[in-house]
Amino acid sequence: MVASGGVIPFLMPEQRNQEFMQALPGFRDFLPHDCAVRNYIFARWREVTRRYGFVEWDGPVLESTELYKKKSGAEIVDQLFNFTDKGEREVALRPELTPTLARVIAAHEREFKKPLKWFSIGRFFRHEKQQRGRLREHFQLNCDIVGETSIAADAELIALAIDLLRGFGFSDDDFVVRVSSRDAWLSFVLERLAPGQNTSSVNDAQFRRLLDILDKIERQNEKDTNAQLREFNASVNDVWAWAEKTRRILEDPSHQEWLGRPGTTLSNLHQLLHQQIIPRGLKNSVEVDFSVVRGLAYYTGIVFEVFSRKRKLRAIAGGGRYDNLIGQLSDGGTQMPAAGFAMGDVVLGELIRDTLAAREQMQSAIATQGKIDIYIVVAKEERRPDALAQIQKLRENGYRVDYPLAPAKVGKQFQTAEDLGASLALLYGDEWPQVKVKNLATREESLIAHQALLDSVAKFFNISASA
Repeated sequence: MVASGGVIPFLMPEQRNQEFMQALPGFRDFLPHDCAVRNYIFARWREVTRRYGFVEWDGPVLESTELYKKKSGAEIVDQLFNFTDKGEREVALRPELTPTLARVIAAHEREFKKPLKWFSIGRFFRHEKQQRGRLREHFQLNCDIVGETSIAADAELIALAIDLLRGFGFSDDDFVVRVSSRDAWLSFVLERLAPGQNTSSVNDAQFRRLLDILDKIERQNEKDTNAQLREFNASVNDVWAWAEKTRRILEDPSHQEWLGRPGTTLSNLHQLLHQQIIPRGLKNSVEVDFSVVRGLAYYTGIVFEVFSRKRKLRAIAGGGRYDNLIGQLSDGGTQMPAAGFAMGDVVLGELIRDTLAAREQMQSAIATQGKIDIYIVVAKEERRPDALAQIQKLRENGYRVDYPLAPAKVGKQFQTAEDLGASLALLYGDEWPQVKVKNLATREESLIAHQALLDSVAKFFNISASA
C-alpha cells in the first residue's frame, strides 16, 4: 500500500502482525466447534444422498479460467479468484462444480452406465461482496443426474432436496421449494408475439431480455418496467395475471388439453406435480412460482429454488435441467441431458441457527459425536505403563479412549472424564492387578482383573447399545 505522495506508510510490528494473523475477508477459520458443525452438515448430506442411490465424486479445485468463461461468459472473470500459474496458464479457483462435471462427463461418459447419479461435497470460491448467507469461500453439495430426459429425474432431485432439509430437522413450515419453468415464459412470449407458433420461433436475445426484465420486476419502478414490457405487448399487471392463471391451471389435475398445446412442454410441469410430487406426499413442500427466473437463460426446462418460509435468507438450494451444457462445453462432442442442484453450507447453517428444532438436533448430534467411550484415571504414576498398555488394546478394538498426559489429581481426572462425556472411567491405582471400573452414568463401581478387562468393557457397551 502506497500513501499519497508516494510515501510508504510505516507500520509498527504489532500492526503488521494483527493484519497477517487474521483470516482474509470472506474466509473462515474452523475451530473445533465449527468443524463439528461442518462435519455434521457433511454427514447428513452424505447419508441422505446415498439413500437415493447417488455416488460420490469430486474434481480439482483449480481449473482453466476458459472453462468458466465458456459456460458463463467473460463477465464471470470479475467473480473469480484467478491468476496465471507458473506454467503460464490462466487458471481460477472453482466458483461452481457444473463446468467441471460437464468436462469430466465429456471425457469419461463411455465408462459408465446411464443415467449417472453423482454427488459431490467440495469447497468453492467467489470474489463477491460479503453479506449474510454469502462468503467468498463456502462448501457446497452438488447432486446431478446425467443421461436421463424423463421428468422423473427432475422430481427425484426435488424430492432429494426436500429430504435433505427434513434430515436436518426442518418441517414444511420452515421451507418451500419454488418450482418454475423456462417453457412457461416461452409460452408467455408466444402468446404475446407469435400465437400458434412453436418455441423455436422465439428469438433467443428477445427471450433473454424478457428474463432480465422479470428478474428485476420486484425491485424496479413499475413505470420503467411497463416501458420495457411494451416490446412484448404487456404490462406488469399482464405478467402477474398470466402467471397466476397459469399456476392455477398447472395445479389443477384436469387441465391436460391446455398443457399439450403445440410448441410448449408445460405438460412436464403438470406431470411433475401430479404424477411425481403429490404421490410422494410432498405437495405441501412444493409451490409453483413463476417469479423464479434467475438462471432460466442457462437452464433448459424446469428450475427450482428452496427458500425459508420467513424469506429472511438467500436461497438455500437451487437448480434445474441443463440439457445443452455438456454439448456446449465439449463443442458438440458429447450431447447428454442433465439436471442437478446445489446446496451451500453458509445459508443452511444460518437457517439451522434460526430454527429451534434444527438447532437442537444439531447440538445433540454434535454432543453425541464428541463424546469419548472411556477415560483412564491414573491414580498412581507407577501404574501408568500398565494403563498405557491397555489403552492401546482398547483403541485397537475401536473404543474412543483418552487419558491424562501429565500427572493430575484423581478428582480432576474424573472431572475431565465427565467433561468429555465418557461412559466408563477405568482407574489404575492401588487395586492393581485389578482395575476399578466406574459407570459414570449410574456411579456403580466394580473391580475387574486386568486380563478380563476387554471382555468386561465389550459386555458393557453391548448391553448399553441394545438397551
